[in-house]
Amino acid sequence: MNQLDALKQLTTVVADTGDFKQLSQFKPQDATTNPSLILKAVQKPDYQGLMQDTVKEFRSRPLDEIMDRLLVRFGCEILSLVPGRVSTEVDARLSFDTNATVARGERIIALYQAQGIHVDRVLIKIVSTWEGIQAAAQLERRGIHTNLTLLFAFCQAVACGQAKVQLISPFVGRIYDWYKKSAGSSWDEAAHAGANDPGVVSVRQIYNHYKKFGISTEIMGASFRNVGQIQALAGCDLLTISPELLAILAGSEQALVRALHPDAARALDLPAVNFDEAGFRYALNEDAMATDKLAEGIRAFCADAIKLEQLMLAAG
Repeated sequence: MNQLDALKQLTTVVADTGDFKQLSQFKPQDATTNPSLILKAVQKPDYQGLMQDTVKEFRSRPLDEIMDRLLVRFGCEILSLVPGRVSTEVDARLSFDTNATVARGERIIALYQAQGIHVDRVLIKIVSTWEGIQAAAQLERRGIHTNLTLLFAFCQAVACGQAKVQLISPFVGRIYDWYKKSAGSSWDEAAHAGANDPGVVSVRQIYNHYKKFGISTEIMGASFRNVGQIQALAGCDLLTISPELLAILAGSEQALVRALHPDAARALDLPAVNFDEAGFRYALNEDAMATDKLAEGIRAFCADAIKLEQLMLAAG
C-alpha cells in the first residue's frame, strides 16, 4: 500500500487545486480552491476557454458577479470528479465586512443550486477574521456550511468552534515559513521537522482542544511544504494537499503511523478556552506570526482577485 492510500484510511484526503483535470488520478474525497489557484488555472490553455465562455455569457453583469460565476463553473467541474465537497472562496476584499460576506456566500450557494448542486456539497470559504467568523456563524444558522481559511492562531480556531462553523483550514506551511524566516541563519531544519514543525504543533494544539471539548468543527490541515508535515498530521480530520505532494505520497510505500488520535486528545488535561471579540482581538494581536500571516494572506488573495478580474476584462 502506498502512503497516499494509507493516509486515506486515517484522514479524509482533499485536493488543493484549481486544475481539476489533475484530480482523477488521486481520487480525493473533496477539493478546495481559492482565487490564487483559479488565477493559476485560467492562465493554462486548458482552462482559458472556460473563462472566456463565462465572461462572454455574463458580460453585462457586474464584475464581482462574473467572478463568482467563474468560481462556481470551476466548482461544478470539480464536483463532477470528486464524490464529496468543494470549497469556494468569498472575495478576500470583504474580509472585514460581515454583512457583505454573508450576502456573497448566499449568492455563491444560489449559483450552485441553479446548477443542480446540493447545498451540502459546497463549503463557502471565508477568511477567519472576527468579521468573517461572525459571517460564517450566520451562514451556518441558515444551513450554508463554511470553511474558515487563513487560520494561523489558536484564538481563531477557538472562535470558529464557538461559532459552530463546519470546517477550519489551519495553514501549516505558512506558519512554518514565518518561523523559519524569523530564525534566519539559526534555523535548525532537523530540529523543527515532523512533530516539531511549528505548523504541525499549531494544528495538534487545535485538534487536541476540539476533541477534548467535543467541538464538532472539522479540522483540515492546509498549505503543506513537504510530506513530513503531512505524515506528522496523519489522523487529522482532513488534509488538503497539492497535486505535487499527492504524487510524492502515491509514489512512496514507507509505513505511515497515525499521529493524531481523538481518544488521546480526550485524555489530556486541558483548560477550557473561550473568546469574546475583545479577547479575540487581543490574543490575535499578541501572536506576531498569526498577525503577520493573516494580513499577508489577505493582501495576496486580494491581489490575485484583482489580477483575475483583469484577465476577465481582457477576455471580454
